[in-house]
Amino acid sequence: MNKFDQAKMLLKVKKIQKELQKKIITVEKGNSAVIVEINGEQKIKKIKINPKMVNLDDIEELEIWLEDAIKDAINESQKLAASEMQPMMGALSSLGL
Repeated sequence: MNKFDQAKMLLKVKKIQKELQKKIITVEKGNSAVIVEINGEQKIKKIKINPKMVNLDDIEELEIWLEDAIKDAINESQKLAASEMQPMMGALSSLGL
């Protein structure tokens, strides 16, 4: 692969990364008591807690919902990034990346 092809490939990767920044995944737990929004780069954008759905006498339940929502959001974001980058993986490995 020549330098021009390498540069083209890297530009495509950067374009995909920019697109991933804009894609938002939303995960809800506890009948929408907890909502986590994350982008395709695994950066949490928002965490919302619906106080009407939370029992303050059972904070452990809220903690579990938060933990599960964040784990699921990260997992979904990683899947999205992997699927978006999949077509580039073979070419990137030939570049030594």
